Amino acid sequence: MTKEAPAERGDEAGSEFKGQPSVIGVILADLRKAKGLSLREVQEATGGAVSNAYLSQLERQKIRKPSPNVLRVLAEVYGVSYERLMEKAGYLLPEFDEQGGPRRRLAVFAIDDLTAEEEEELLKYLAFLRFRNNPTR
Repeated sequence: MTKEAPAERGDEAGSEFKGQPSVIGVILADLRKAKGLSLREVQEATGGAVSNAYLSQLERQKIRKPSPNVLRVLAEVYGVSYERLMEKAGYLLPEFDEQGGPRRRLAVFAIDDLTAEEEEELLKYLAFLRFRNNPTR
């Protein structure tokens, strides 16, 4: 029985990424190492907002979907685009489609943890926005 070779990691931060939350940990580990930071140094740089234990679990892919708030803080520390990290984690669609054309972006980060009341309120607000923008609807 042979082991499969691990997936190539060379271009995971590039435009080929299709929003696979399972690789966000690898990307975060690569970013941290590129900055020459230890897990504890990242914890300090985030003011304790991201613990070294939590970051370690992210990097080892024990946690596969970090919250958008964690990604925002890490984007600041690593000096990368928050939107790109959100894309890499699968929260946003890539900016460009397969043909390189612009794609409308979709924020899906709130879908997983909405309460029924929040979902109802969001739908009402969406209806209000649509009516405001096009009152003939």
